[in-house]
Amino acid sequence: MSQSTDFAAVILAAGKGTRMKSSLHKVLHPIAGRPMLMHLLGSFAQLELKRTVVVVGDKREQLDAALADRDVSTTLQDPQLGTAHAALQAREALDGFSGNILVCFGDCPMVKAETVRKLAAALEGGAKVAVLGFRPDDPLQYGRIIADKDGAVSKMVEFKDASDAERACDLCNSGLIVAHSDDMWPLLDAVGNDNAQGEYYLPDVATNAIARGDKVVVVETNANEVAGINSRAELAAAEAQWQAEQREHWMAEGVTLRAPETVFFSYDTELAADVTIDPNVVFGPGVTVASGAHIKSFSHIEGATIGEGAQVGPYARLRPGAVMEKDSFVGNFVEMKKATLGEGAKASHLTYLGDAEVGAGANIGAGTITCNYDGYFKYKTVIGERAFIGSNSALIAPVTIGPDAIVAAGSAVSRDVGAGDLRMVRAEQVVKPGWADRFHDTMKKKKAAQKT
Repeated sequence: MSQSTDFAAVILAAGKGTRMKSSLHKVLHPIAGRPMLMHLLGSFAQLELKRTVVVVGDKREQLDAALADRDVSTTLQDPQLGTAHAALQAREALDGFSGNILVCFGDCPMVKAETVRKLAAALEGGAKVAVLGFRPDDPLQYGRIIADKDGAVSKMVEFKDASDAERACDLCNSGLIVAHSDDMWPLLDAVGNDNAQGEYYLPDVATNAIARGDKVVVVETNANEVAGINSRAELAAAEAQWQAEQREHWMAEGVTLRAPETVFFSYDTELAADVTIDPNVVFGPGVTVASGAHIKSFSHIEGATIGEGAQVGPYARLRPGAVMEKDSFVGNFVEMKKATLGEGAKASHLTYLGDAEVGAGANIGAGTITCNYDGYFKYKTVIGERAFIGSNSALIAPVTIGPDAIVAAGSAVSRDVGAGDLRMVRAEQVVKPGWADRFHDTMKKKKAAQKT
C-alpha cells in the first residue's frame, strides 16, 4: 500500500444471523474472549485507517453500544437488499474521503492486515479492483474466480451460474474487495439486481469493472483466513483454529505446553519464554506470565499477573487483580481476587485471598479466608512479611497482620496483630469425660426399642 494513499474500511454487519439462533448479534459472538468484530478491528488497527464504517441493520443497538468507545461510524441498511447495496450505505459516512476502500464482512474475523495491504498493493500495478481469493479443500458452492497465472481476472461467476469447466476451477471468491474511492462508488452504483433473489451483489463490482475494460486482479490467501462464521458449529471451528494457531505460536516462542490441545488462551494472553503450562489450563482475558513460571493442571486464570518463577495450582483460580510476585506459590483450590502475593509467599491449599496484600515470605495455612465483604462494601487485609497464618483462620477485614506475626490455627481475627505477636482466638475447650459413651448407649437402646 502506497504511503501516500489513505485507506478506509467498510465492514458489513447488517445481516440477521438467523443460523446462530441467538439474541446476541452474530459479529459480537466471541472467539478467545473477544467479539469477532473486535478481532477484525484489532487487525485493521495496523493499517492506520482514516475512517472505518460498520454497516448495521438487525440488532443495531447492540453494535452501537459495542462500538461506542471506538473511532468507528455506523450506518443503517434498511431494507437489506444485498451486499453491494449494504456497501453503498457507507457513502455518506465516507463523504469527502479520497483513497482506497476495503469492503469486507464482520463475520470473517481472521482477515489479517498484511493481506489487506497486498490487496491495496495490487492496485498500484494499474488494476482498478482487487479481490481476495482462496482455494478450499472442498469448493462447495462458492463463487468462482477465473484468472490467469498472473492473477488477472477474466470472470467472476456464482456457482449456480457457472459452467462445468468453471466449476472445475478451485479458486473461490471470499467476497473481500478493494478499489479506490474514485472507482468504488461508480462501480457500486452500476450494480443491478437482475438475479433470482433480486439483490445487489458485491462481486458485481468486479464483474462490471471487467465489462468496462478495467483490470481486475486476484490476491490469494488461505481458506482459514477468510472463513465466514454463520452458525455455532462454525464459531466453534473458528475458536479451534484460533487456539491451534496460538498454541503453535507460543511453543515457537519458547513456552512448554505439555498437552497443547488442552490449553486455551485468550486473545490477549502474554507469556514469556520458559513458562511451563500443564494440561487443562484456561486463560481468560488480561493475563501476563513471566519467565520460569509454572501453571499446573486445571487452573483458571483471568486478569492476573504472574511473576518470574511463580507456581500456580493445580486446581487454582486467579481472578482479576490477582498479582503473584517472583517465586510465590498458590496450590490446589486456592482462589485469589484483587490480591497480591509477595515474593516467595505461599498459600498451598484451600484458601481464599480477596482484597488482600500478602508480604514477601508469608505463609498462608490451609483453609484461611479473608472476609472482605459485609454485603455492602469491600475491605482490605494486609499481611506483613514472613507472617504465618495458621490453618482454618478467618481474617475479618479491614485488618492488618504485622511482619513476623503468627495467627494460631482456627482463629477468627478482627483486630490488628502487631509485628512479631501471636494472636490466638479460640473458645475454651470443654471436656466431659464419658459423655460420648453414655450418649451412644442411650441412642442404641432407643433404636432397638423401635424395632420391637
